[in-house]
Amino acid sequence: MKRYFFLTDNLDKLTAVEHDLAVNGISAPQIHVLSNDDSGMTVRKLNDVEAVLRKDVVHSMERGALIGAAAAAVVIAVGHYSGATATAAGWTPFIFLAVVVLGFFTWEGGLFGIQEPHHEFKRFQQALASGQHLLLIDINEKDHSILNNVTAHYPELEFSGTGHGAAQWFVTLQNKWRNFVEVMP
Repeated sequence: MKRYFFLTDNLDKLTAVEHDLAVNGISAPQIHVLSNDDSGMTVRKLNDVEAVLRKDVVHSMERGALIGAAAAAVVIAVGHYSGATATAAGWTPFIFLAVVVLGFFTWEGGLFGIQEPHHEFKRFQQALASGQHLLLIDINEKDHSILNNVTAHYPELEFSGTGHGAAQWFVTLQNKWRNFVEVMP
């Protein structure tokens, strides 16, 4: 899926856009709004970006895990080439140390990421600080005409670029979960 970004300064218009997209078949998990006006978002019941996804935690943890995997490989290599694995202790201390090193770097990456805005939202920080709101829409290529038709009715929406959207399987899973919860008594 591809993510489309739109900026506007009117939350009421975003409520109408979200409604029009839903009426035309774009599901709620595909539509999100990022805003510094949390109370305005709550009053209008807009589908906001989850707090954990506003920060760069996941992306930074992935980078930390890559560094940790490299460091763990170094620990295993040192154990192998030093001949220390031929002792009575064997591979066990090196494997445990490698797991600890991998976990530590992954954890540290997450701690760094929680301090930073999401890497895809950094370019919008100035606009958000000035009171604008960011509309994010994840769509497949087949739904592109729906997006064009709906956004054409809202000239105040400023197209602000594209990015990587949520995976189709994830959106499908979210839709199934919502349907399940709605059916439950």
